Amino acid sequence: MFTNIKAQTKVTVSGKIIDFTTKSPVPFASVLVKLETDSTFVSGTATNEAGFFSLENIKSANYILEVSYLGYQTKKQPVFVGKLSKFLKLPTIELQENATSLDEITITSKANLISGNLDKKTFALSNNQISSGGSVLQAMQNLPSVTINDGKIQLRGSDKVTVLINGKQTALTGFGNQSGLDNIPASAIDKIEIINNPSAKYEANGNAGIINIIYKKNNNEGFNGKVGFTTGLGSLWERKDNFPTIRPQYSVTPKVNPSVSLNYLKNKVNIFFQGDYLYTETLTKNEFVERTYDNGDFINQQLKRNRDTHFTTLKSGVDWNFNDQNSLTISGLFGSEKIIDRGDQPFFNQDFSERLRLWQFLEDELKTTVIATADYQHKFQDPGHSLNIGFNYTFHREDEQYFYDNFLPSSKGKDAFKLLSDEQVYDFNVDYKKPLKYGFFETGLKFRFRNIPTNMLFIPGVNSVLDADAGGEATYNELIPAIYGNYTYETETWEAELGVRLEHVQIDYDVNPNHPTYKSDGYNYTQPFPNVRIAYKFNTENKISVFYNRRVDRPNEVDIRIFPKYDDAEIIKVGNPELQAQFTNSIELGHKYTWETGSIYSALYHKFSDGTITRISSIVPNSNLIYAIFQNVNKSFNSGVEVVFEQEITDFYDFNTTVNVYRNQIDAFTVENQYPTPHIFSADTQQTYSGNLKLNNSFHFKNDIEAQVSAVYLAPDIIPQGKVDARFSLDFGVKKTIQKGKGALFINATDILNTMVLKREIEGNEFSYTANDYYETQVVRIGYSYKF
Repeated sequence: MFTNIKAQTKVTVSGKIIDFTTKSPVPFASVLVKLETDSTFVSGTATNEAGFFSLENIKSANYILEVSYLGYQTKKQPVFVGKLSKFLKLPTIELQENATSLDEITITSKANLISGNLDKKTFALSNNQISSGGSVLQAMQNLPSVTINDGKIQLRGSDKVTVLINGKQTALTGFGNQSGLDNIPASAIDKIEIINNPSAKYEANGNAGIINIIYKKNNNEGFNGKVGFTTGLGSLWERKDNFPTIRPQYSVTPKVNPSVSLNYLKNKVNIFFQGDYLYTETLTKNEFVERTYDNGDFINQQLKRNRDTHFTTLKSGVDWNFNDQNSLTISGLFGSEKIIDRGDQPFFNQDFSERLRLWQFLEDELKTTVIATADYQHKFQDPGHSLNIGFNYTFHREDEQYFYDNFLPSSKGKDAFKLLSDEQVYDFNVDYKKPLKYGFFETGLKFRFRNIPTNMLFIPGVNSVLDADAGGEATYNELIPAIYGNYTYETETWEAELGVRLEHVQIDYDVNPNHPTYKSDGYNYTQPFPNVRIAYKFNTENKISVFYNRRVDRPNEVDIRIFPKYDDAEIIKVGNPELQAQFTNSIELGHKYTWETGSIYSALYHKFSDGTITRISSIVPNSNLIYAIFQNVNKSFNSGVEVVFEQEITDFYDFNTTVNVYRNQIDAFTVENQYPTPHIFSADTQQTYSGNLKLNNSFHFKNDIEAQVSAVYLAPDIIPQGKVDARFSLDFGVKKTIQKGKGALFINATDILNTMVLKREIEGNEFSYTANDYYETQVVRIGYSYKF
């Protein structure tokens, strides 16, 4: 189970005291905050020589603000501290020698707890035993609203999710929707945020929402840090035997994850370093497929991939606080992902009396990522009034080689291809925030330039399935300037958030002019993306909110990449440079009720999209090869209800459960696939009701022992041209704190019943197939960590 962040909001209240007659500052005046109910003292301070004061760590409540100074009339006024801004500035307060009437002042504050504004959920990983030693993708398995389908994240039944790291898109997780999460160690992560209704401050990409992964970073005085080591085993037994004549599938696969986090803070300088290494052997694919064609052909096939992965992440930087108003952070990240895949794919006839093909391959891939970041912040004299300027540079190299042995009944061929892609991204942003009497205003701009030259070389052998003419060069260019404004307002009863982001997008994709099918293409648009949130607070524990936002899903570079991908010899994935952006409008009604030992959050949501992006599988005449190509089809709809309930039963036991039930629909459509030759594909309206249920249990034993048990049920759901069957898993973890709280030992296991099997059914024109993937889901890990 993940630890929900439920800390009470802490607000900094500031202002200035002046003389009513002379308008000059009043230095060293006394400023006190007392509870309105019983006048209990809460906090106090004195103004500085310029008449300014600042009161920190004020919780949300109703108060009396009391200002006094020798020779002046003491001034008292009611103050309400809300839940929307961490920094609040009072209007200038004037002291008179004589009594004066008082104006009521309303102050707001922003909560930072789970679903505090009903737009975001935050989960800490520090006390999560189940995810320790695994990847970020595995850590997300039990998050409310999140499901994992075929290695991709879905929020509320949609995989159009934007993944951020520390609030920014990077090549580690992809600048489109998502990638690489299964190779980022969870040990490197502090917390994960789920943002279902992003404000205009965030980029407009990702209609399902945003997942923000926040890396660990210490800022304690002096030298301190944390070290950890985890090891484990996966694929403890074979769930389904291999087809004949192929190499063994991986079993009892080792996992190793050492990590270190160091920090040194002295005076105005903070130096930090974080290193993580993850080595895994994994059965990433073990899929059994039965293909049926209208002409009577029947093919049995298996795709098995044994993978060795080395993933190294090094992150370091320095925070330099010049003074109380100005600071600069410079940081760098290096990531190296080395993948070796050894795959086997046999093809048999219906009764296994004849092997039609054996496709054996070696994939040798190296991904290298370098990120350099500089962030400058200027804090104005009023707390919360700030200007941030940032620059981020990313370099990402994808160096991939495949070597194939193609065994046919009467011949043997050797095939190969090589891919080299160098991605460079320049991001520049400016963000300005100013607290106001009833909330705050923020605005900013962002500029991005992204360039990805790609070169693919196909080397076909005898009777090869490779399309040698489909290689060559292609270059992706992306230019996105954007500007946004967002205003948040709060009184004791009402909240409102109004924002708009204006984005211009220019995409150019230059294709090798000798490509047999595709030509250079791209798209552009200039459009606004508004967001609205209106909330009514019955009281401090009971709030209802209405949301509206408009977002976009821009095709990622790999979605339009023209090169066929041959990790399956006869079900071949191809990009489409003619893809356009998909636009989505969302509305939601959310409610949260909180009591002393728990809370319940519920939401009704509806999304409707134009130009839905999906992958279409079809065949061409006189061939049994299936080509899966991205297309913009018709309208699609996603509607549902989500409930998150958490309750502390006793000091020994608490739990949370999530229920998400939704309806997905894709309207009927007809498209023309261009590759490898033009052919028409049509589909009727497709719809289904689906959902998921998650139950996370936490036990607190004596002697500093914590235990967690998590159950996940995923109902049947639709996928392009078909459906996926129900799945279920059960996970557990146990941790014991030792060495006076500095050390910890843990053991955990995922899918302990070995029940998480991905089963799909696909219906195409003139063919259909079923696929059951018995990939590795069961892993047992043990580990140790020590902080100093």
